[in-house]
Amino acid sequence: MSKPDEAVDEVRILVPSGMLGAGFDVAAVERGLALGADVIAVDGGSTDSGPYYLGSGKPKTAAAAVSRDLRILLGAAARARIPLIVGSCGTSGTDSGVDWVAGMVDDIIAEDGLDLAVATIYSEQTAADVVEHLDAGRVHPLPPLRDLAAETVRSCTHIVGMMGHEPIVEALRSGADVVLAGRATDTALAAAYPLMKGLPAGPSWHAAKIVECGGQCTTNPRSGSVFATIDRTGFVIESLDESVSCTPHSVAAHMLYETADPFRMREPAGTLDVTDAVYTALDDRRVRVEGSRFEVADQHTVKLEGARITGYETLSFTAIRDPLILKDVEGWAEFLRQVLTGRVTQTLGLDAADYAFDIRLYGHNAVLGHLDPDTSPPREVGVMLLVQAASQETATAVAKVANPLMLHLPATDMAYLPSLAFATSPAETERGAAYEFVLNHVVDTETPTSMFRTHLRKAAAHV
Repeated sequence: MSKPDEAVDEVRILVPSGMLGAGFDVAAVERGLALGADVIAVDGGSTDSGPYYLGSGKPKTAAAAVSRDLRILLGAAARARIPLIVGSCGTSGTDSGVDWVAGMVDDIIAEDGLDLAVATIYSEQTAADVVEHLDAGRVHPLPPLRDLAAETVRSCTHIVGMMGHEPIVEALRSGADVVLAGRATDTALAAAYPLMKGLPAGPSWHAAKIVECGGQCTTNPRSGSVFATIDRTGFVIESLDESVSCTPHSVAAHMLYETADPFRMREPAGTLDVTDAVYTALDDRRVRVEGSRFEVADQHTVKLEGARITGYETLSFTAIRDPLILKDVEGWAEFLRQVLTGRVTQTLGLDAADYAFDIRLYGHNAVLGHLDPDTSPPREVGVMLLVQAASQETATAVAKVANPLMLHLPATDMAYLPSLAFATSPAETERGAAYEFVLNHVVDTETPTSMFRTHLRKAAAHV
């Protein structure tokens, strides 16, 4: 492995998949090593699946899937003597998520006899620290949120700061072979090593953005693994599946993914600008990109993410095939709302402030709602009732009151009781605590690493 600050003219990045635990082809990783990979980078999390994972501090991925991927990547990194970087460990990047992944890494290193130094970077923030930043005027809202209130901060079960590349570079310079980071921008994982090696920020950040989701920048997103070669004037992208191509269209299109602006993307250290980027096919599999720029910000910032409990949920699901109901299923759903509200008041003595419920008609308009262009009567519809209340007991009680209605409620013009079809027995499923994101703010940092804590466990000896 080269010295951390040794400048180079080229860095080759192996990205095995868009997310640790998603799986990948071992042969693709071996091909990446054969192409001379200098670093392996993979994302471990996201906010895509909603606030539950941050709010609860629990991972989305299965431990067995994450461990499988880690064992392959740790072995590859050890054989090639190149770093492995994992970000947003445990899905949301909480401290417990970092420790969860680190525990697996420690077990694999011991079981496989690997000689690797491991750095853990913690990104969780205390409410007291965030309130201190708030009181000092260092916290600013991102649209559409407004100024932050201290009580909102204190209501969060977990708060993380989204690091850029700087804490990762610091860990690599300290001698880490494996970096396990808390919440980080997806791009920081791949950008850290080339930036540390002195390559220009424009190509480094742009390449990192393109490879962040693995094969999504290729003609077959199921292919998973991709490879980026960054130099001083641009970068080259290719798939590690030899049957899959990268095209100028597939590569350029990834700037549309998860960005408010397809030409400009903000990182903690500044803004990537690809307005003048040129995408050129080198052959039928590889694309070269030149013209990317990076504008360093006047003030380095770290984005905050926080989630809090909004109540407790109970779910029930039934299905309708009766054509008399389905000819006006929205009318039936409104009738269900009216009858259920009356029954809850009658039997439980609750008013509207004590609970809430949602009825979603799957197979009719649950996804697009009023935007659905198909107005023909559906053949069958699934009805999901989602009840939320301040306690699990109340939410379940409301769902139980709804039980006979979701089994036999006739439409207003029906002279018989229909039989609908519950999906499960019991029909009510307690989902536990429900969460919401309440922080979408940035903090003006004193230094790019001041909000993060790094611990390095050095291996006994390096070959």
